[in-house]
Amino acid sequence: MYPAPMTNGKPQLTVLLAAPRGFCAGVVRAIRIVEEALKKHGAPVYVRHEIVHNKYVVEDLKRKGAVFVEELDEIPAGQHPVIFSAHGVPKSVPQDAQSRRLFHIDATCPLVTKVHIEAERHHRAGYEIVLIGHRGHPEVIGTMGQLPEGAVHLIETIADAQAFEPRNPEKLAYTTQTTLSIDDTREILAALKRRFPKMVGPAREDICYATSNRQDAVKEIARRCEALIVVGAPNSSNSQRLVETARRSGCERAFLVQRGDDIDFERLGSIRTLGVTAGASAPEILVEEVIEKLRHRFTVIVEAMAGEENVTFKLPRHLREEAPAASKSFD
Repeated sequence: MYPAPMTNGKPQLTVLLAAPRGFCAGVVRAIRIVEEALKKHGAPVYVRHEIVHNKYVVEDLKRKGAVFVEELDEIPAGQHPVIFSAHGVPKSVPQDAQSRRLFHIDATCPLVTKVHIEAERHHRAGYEIVLIGHRGHPEVIGTMGQLPEGAVHLIETIADAQAFEPRNPEKLAYTTQTTLSIDDTREILAALKRRFPKMVGPAREDICYATSNRQDAVKEIARRCEALIVVGAPNSSNSQRLVETARRSGCERAFLVQRGDDIDFERLGSIRTLGVTAGASAPEILVEEVIEKLRHRFTVIVEAMAGEENVTFKLPRHLREEAPAASKSFD
């Protein structure tokens, strides 16, 4: 590979900036729920688990007065609200909150709620439910927790799909974790449908629009990049799937970073073209931070893709009353 041309004593680097990237409507809604609850009810506002999978966002909300807990028994008695994360929770959690007389606000993404509703509808109709997803992910725990134990069977791999034996192949329905790789889900679903052709499900896979759009954007730039950075958290499923998507699409050197300081320049090596995107729970300020770090080493030329999303989700009714415009800053 020829060395990159030099400008002002630094090698030139073209950054292909994917679009859309970063915050999706469900994440924006969840963060606003915490912010508006703080404005309306005052601090502290308790949040069960990370509201979204991003340390920067969580720390910012902590500074504003949010208190993050793992379980409800960590919350002292009082009138301050507790908020459930965007990933959704099992039915037992709001039931526990009611028994403890806690005022709770559900920040579950409406697209995840849609999956819950579909699973319950199929269960009432007598179907055995297959959920394509990753064990231990909060969204999967929440979805499986909508129905009685044993009603939902988790399928993580093609091998799982090939080994699964339903009680009645004639009464089988499926749903999916919203943040999975489209390619992974398609392959697993195809394996299931080959074995159980009468299996029913939603009109389309439940992978959300934001996951699909971000993966499509990565596919568009991956073959033009020598390396690609995904800004996101290690426990963010959609961010990890963006890394996988880049590698499958021809950019094998795809890396996940949380902040600009996490960039491993040794692994990047001497490159001329770098792709940059962000998972659905990563704020744009972290993308800007990454690009600024790159400027320390390179003369950076940014080529931004065209692409935007115009999806919004309403806040819960009691927070919509006199709610100000959405805050775009993290201070």
